[in-house]
Amino acid sequence: MKVILLEDIKTLGRAGSQVDVADGYARNFLIPNGKVLGATPANQRVFDNEKKSLTKKHAKERAEAQVLADTLAALSLTISRLAGEDDKMFGSVTNADVAEALAKEGHKIDKREIILLEPLRALGIHEVTVLVHPEVEAKVKVWVVKQEVAS
Repeated sequence: MKVILLEDIKTLGRAGSQVDVADGYARNFLIPNGKVLGATPANQRVFDNEKKSLTKKHAKERAEAQVLADTLAALSLTISRLAGEDDKMFGSVTNADVAEALAKEGHKIDKREIILLEPLRALGIHEVTVLVHPEVEAKVKVWVVKQEVAS
């Protein structure tokens, strides 16, 4: 079934685009929740009238996301982990750990928005990608340091 997206849906696309979805998904979830309109000529005309305000909204969101990305790029996070004699870490640093460190700095970022190809398993400086907006990414420096153990 062809539908017009009324809002951004991560798995389908941006608001305003026409996409093909399964009939049941459209009838049982998307249409009742007000996320899409059926792709008819009448609905297309209705949506074209709303498109200008939606474009302004997207531009504003993108600008706010860019400001946040610039702020995050200036950050340098420090995460400490236990390590052995030869600086071999016990465990690793995951996206949840990075999200927690960002929260301590006052930036609430969902751990699913932090992209790590694999957990950080070495001490040192690492660059981590944060998806702030579908079109904006930020690179954050993460210092993984050896945790001091009180004896």
